Amino acid sequence: MLYINETESILQKETWETVNKNLLAKMLAEYMYEDMILPEEKKEGFVFTVNEDRQYRFAAEKRYFDSYDVDPKSIQVLENGEWKPAVSAIRFLTDIQPMIGMSAETAGHLIKELNHTLIADANLLNHHTKSSDELADLDYADLEGEMSGHPWITYNKGRIGFGFDDYNKYAPENQNETKLFWIAVHRDRAQFQSVSELHYEKLIRKELDGVLVQHFNEILREKGKLPLDYYFMPVHEWQWKNVLIQNFPEDLANGMIVPLEEGTDHYLPQQSIRTFVNTTNKLKSHVKLPMSILNTLVYRGLPSERTVIAPQVTEHIKGIFERDSFLRDQCEVVLPGEVASINVNHDHYSELKGAPYQYLEMLGTIWRESIYTYLKPGEQPITLAALHHVDVNGKPYVQSLIEKSGLSADEWVKKFFDVVMPPLLHFLYQYGTVFSPHGQNTILILKDYQPERLAVKDYVDDVNISDQPFPELEGVTEELRRVLRSEPPEGLTQFIFTGLFICHLRYMSNVLVRNELIEEAVFWSYLVDSIEGYQERFSHLEERFKLFDFFKPELTKLCLNRNRMVDYGYGDGDDRPHASEFGKVKNALHEIRASRLTV
Repeated sequence: MLYINETESILQKETWETVNKNLLAKMLAEYMYEDMILPEEKKEGFVFTVNEDRQYRFAAEKRYFDSYDVDPKSIQVLENGEWKPAVSAIRFLTDIQPMIGMSAETAGHLIKELNHTLIADANLLNHHTKSSDELADLDYADLEGEMSGHPWITYNKGRIGFGFDDYNKYAPENQNETKLFWIAVHRDRAQFQSVSELHYEKLIRKELDGVLVQHFNEILREKGKLPLDYYFMPVHEWQWKNVLIQNFPEDLANGMIVPLEEGTDHYLPQQSIRTFVNTTNKLKSHVKLPMSILNTLVYRGLPSERTVIAPQVTEHIKGIFERDSFLRDQCEVVLPGEVASINVNHDHYSELKGAPYQYLEMLGTIWRESIYTYLKPGEQPITLAALHHVDVNGKPYVQSLIEKSGLSADEWVKKFFDVVMPPLLHFLYQYGTVFSPHGQNTILILKDYQPERLAVKDYVDDVNISDQPFPELEGVTEELRRVLRSEPPEGLTQFIFTGLFICHLRYMSNVLVRNELIEEAVFWSYLVDSIEGYQERFSHLEERFKLFDFFKPELTKLCLNRNRMVDYGYGDGDDRPHASEFGKVKNALHEIRASRLTV
């Protein structure tokens, strides 16, 4: 199949120019935020000079946190002495490449990622026509397929490793249900872990019906194998075809890994591509699988040591919840746990000192509790990422929620902060434990379109603890400490400051402000109110409020685009790249609080 009709339906001149303008506006805004480019502000707008023969000019609104909202339709480029609409995001990249110190190697790979992103954006623009009013009633699993990707990273759908056929089949925005392929792995090669009330047989009987388990057992017996010597685990079809056969041939030849068949349940991929919601039975586990594609900053594998310990992290987090009446009875926070996992190390890569991390994350499975098992009647879960989504007609999804809720925008936003912030702050201040509550990990549970409760997922990758000697952390085992990141105070604060405020709320705020639903200062003042309200209620934690201070005048600026473009490039190191630190970001929460004190 050559996908000629598909490419022709996506790659039309007008569509291509529109998605380029939109991406170019995002690049200008985010590269300004990360101090990679420094346009001059003039009467005619912002002007960025490449050289005396080439300039860009555009209109942009300044926002809090050193941010900008760039108007895509305003961007022009000076070429051959003539101003004309700028319609090439990649030409802009090559223009700035020598100026920002980006290597030709990095630029070459990045051009590929940007082209992949633009193709996906063109597909979304042409084929995603549901209005925000319609999306407001869409189910959680389906809504994920309507999203457009990471709001900050400009190469957010790069997916290096996918062909166009893979993109059409597996990308979440194409909303194709899939079945998972199952393999049997010898217990000498695999590590199974689960929470204490769960065991392997119980898990498999839940995820696979008894008939299919018996069928898989028969396949093993026909090959002369004893079923009790093996674990059954699902793998992604793409991973099987492109990674596992090529990297585990010895295990396949020796019968340590035995291919079985597809399961019978259908799944939908979520925004991360590697996490799947069971659509045949929504109460069954969400399944997280490694996919060795490079997307955003990292290969989307499953780190082996974190996969193994995932159930223990779940028990630790749930133990905090169960012992704390504020989290349990008042916030009623929802914590969908990673209740079981299987990890398979590669025999040779795992023994290779300094091996590229992607080869240590190729084969594993994590089963996470379904969000649907936690819902009360009338509740509807959405990821926070949906709250900065704008439909093809320019209407924000959050505006539709506000209109349907019967609340004013101010009332809705106040309720939003009162739901989201207290549990996150309580874990941080009371227990020195923080999630990475970005838009994909954090789930807002609505009732009657209003914020009702908070759910947080993905503990194995994104739970971090304080390096301070808090008594609440004394029970953290050495095994957990070896895997969980231990951070100094500002480092821990950054998971909420950057992960939530910068990586999500500044986009949500911008959507509301741009559509005249709320004033920018008012939006952030409600966040200040929420933090101060928590601190007044738990005033005995005052010393920790000073340690984890959200009201500093400035905080270290973490950068996601700069990481790939300037600092890390496309190196194949032994550790996942982390956000770059560059300069400081002016803290709007400090400004708002200070202005109150001077009144």
